[in-house]
Amino acid sequence: MRKIYLENLGCSKNQVDAETMLKILCENGSERTEDASEADLILVNTCGFIESAREQSVESFFALHEANPKAKIILSGCMAQRYASELTEELQEASAIFGNRDLSKIQEVTDRVLGGERVVLVPEYPDVRSEVYERNELLSFPGSAYLKISEGCNHRCAYCAIPLIRGDLRSRPMDLILTEAKELIARGVKEINLIAQDLAAYGTDGEAGKSRFMELLEKLVALDGAFVIRLLYIHPDAFPQNLPQFVKDNPKVLPYFDVPFQHAATPVLRSMGRTGTKESYLALIENIRKVLPDAVIRSTIMLGYPGEDAASFAELKDFIAKAQLDWMGSFLYSREEGTKAFDLRCEEDHEKAHKIAAGYQKKLEVIQSPLSVERLQRFIGREFEVLIEEKVENEDLAIGRMYAQAPEVDGLTVVMGRNLIPGQIVRCGIRAVNGLDLEAVPVESVNG
Repeated sequence: MRKIYLENLGCSKNQVDAETMLKILCENGSERTEDASEADLILVNTCGFIESAREQSVESFFALHEANPKAKIILSGCMAQRYASELTEELQEASAIFGNRDLSKIQEVTDRVLGGERVVLVPEYPDVRSEVYERNELLSFPGSAYLKISEGCNHRCAYCAIPLIRGDLRSRPMDLILTEAKELIARGVKEINLIAQDLAAYGTDGEAGKSRFMELLEKLVALDGAFVIRLLYIHPDAFPQNLPQFVKDNPKVLPYFDVPFQHAATPVLRSMGRTGTKESYLALIENIRKVLPDAVIRSTIMLGYPGEDAASFAELKDFIAKAQLDWMGSFLYSREEGTKAFDLRCEEDHEKAHKIAAGYQKKLEVIQSPLSVERLQRFIGREFEVLIEEKVENEDLAIGRMYAQAPEVDGLTVVMGRNLIPGQIVRCGIRAVNGLDLEAVPVESVNG
């Protein structure tokens, strides 16, 4: 058995790719180790979305190479896909550069690398029914898994490099998604997190050109088993109007909506390639909460986009104050070559704007943090099901999440109690808010 160490970086879609590659490798003579120093092969699944993510990927590569200089290192993922030529020249220490469009070829790459070759392989996508998604080991906490329903994107937002990396929208065949969902449920997964660049775009690449997302949801909730579905990443300009009512009528779908508004000032939104306005986005939020008063809404905001000035930032602040988002993340605009926004300003002006945007980001956090804390208060004194994720060593407590908390990005629920098992769902009473986390005590075990 050769030992393989995996360093997975980036988004949940990258995690699914990593899990898929792990299954292939571990079924063909490899064994995963969590100690990089003892690995024969190191797989760094990189992120290439923005500059800071690429920097992290390169730093991780060199840190692992230093920790185990004898190991063969394969760079895979988004950065490897987009910058294969540059990485081939600049990272001579890399044993292979492998793109992310045909994961089935990871074994071929590995065999060639272990045979002494230096490999650069960036294949195109196979037929949509031939793509591999099978997974054994899930890198999520017990009881939770991501389910990818499509690849790529057709929105073509001016700032976004995703179409350059993952290509045009490629919706997975619905029957294959349902089959994978059944397999996840059968193995005890209680929370299925649906992911795509935009869930609502599912099926729009078909002949009819219409979204089939609601049709997919209907089939998913009809599956047998004790599970819930979390919806992640729905483009605000494509948000299905009937989705809130569907969620209200189907308890298997959590009332949690991740809607990346990105900004609120109309000139900035138009330059980004978005059709919404501050008013339409506020109306969307109001409609969701009218149907689902306890709905949780998360969003992402981009700062420093070309054209953002003091007036547009003031409009954004007003939006954040009125939106009363449960959760909000923000990031600084990255000038990505090949995107429409790249030529909107030169690098020197970009650096200046970046510094101003960093100040804007801190101001936005000052506004949002107390809003998130205030939104959490409504859960105190009520009971909710909590998915236990990990036991705290030598303590009578565990860390988990309720419906209001998505994996990795939101706060957590600290559950005070004994015999709490990761992967178990426990009904808990919420008794306090500590920062951005909730404190709870068990009421009863719902299922194991």
